[in-house]
Amino acid sequence: MPHFSFGRFNFPRERTLVMGILNVTPDSFSDGGQFAALDFAISHAEQMIRDGVDIIDVGGESTRPGAPAVPLEEELRRVLPVLFALRDCGKAISVDTYKPELMREAVLAGVDMINDINAFRAPGAIEAVRESDCALCIMHMLDKPATMQDKPVYTDVVREVTGFLHERIGALTSAGIDRSRLWIDPGFGFGKTVEHNYALLKAGRQMVAELGVPLLAGLSRKSMIGAVTGKPVEQRLAGSLGGALAAVAHGAGIVRVHDVAETVDALKVWQAAQ
Repeated sequence: MPHFSFGRFNFPRERTLVMGILNVTPDSFSDGGQFAALDFAISHAEQMIRDGVDIIDVGGESTRPGAPAVPLEEELRRVLPVLFALRDCGKAISVDTYKPELMREAVLAGVDMINDINAFRAPGAIEAVRESDCALCIMHMLDKPATMQDKPVYTDVVREVTGFLHERIGALTSAGIDRSRLWIDPGFGFGKTVEHNYALLKAGRQMVAELGVPLLAGLSRKSMIGAVTGKPVEQRLAGSLGGALAAVAHGAGIVRVHDVAETVDALKVWQAAQ
């Protein structure tokens, strides 16, 4: 297939796509509260569009380590106005949620991807997205955000994460969802040590080849960047750009980032050099 099928959009496979993070939460680890108000969220989305973003990923619940769950009604209140405001912006829209009720509302709002940290395991999640045409991102997470970083242990992290993703791909395709809609995300920082994260990063092409599904990589500003650079979260731009290019080198089809303009430029130079 020459294109990625992505809801209302078809993207060429030869270019890595840039997904911009739009957190409408008061407690995100990186930009907590900055874009929570609707006007600020729309303004930030408009800046990402000017910067060359391909996909805008809207999230209404922080999934940082130790984060408490957000009630459904509050997440709906935060996210739905943003989805409706952005759906005709000319860019693909993703919603970052594990709640089937919000998935259904997002599908009705016309989103192009559902990005689920829980890999569509919640009761009703597969049913919520089955009849839509949006892309679906299946992520691996150990346990849940509140406890996922409490001493994560694997015998073979690449084999175990790949096995989990294989099982979830099977669950979705068995439910009648076309494989062409699916993406995988190894879940950097979601129940992994620094060593686990870099082992998974280096195994990207192996996972894509084994699973037959394209890869989304989200490592922007995360602790795996800070562990290598020694920089606090607000000083991880250069490290995050290095991480994004490393993800592309290891097979990522989408990089999920906070710093859209800089990532777009870095990828343009990367592409020109190939």
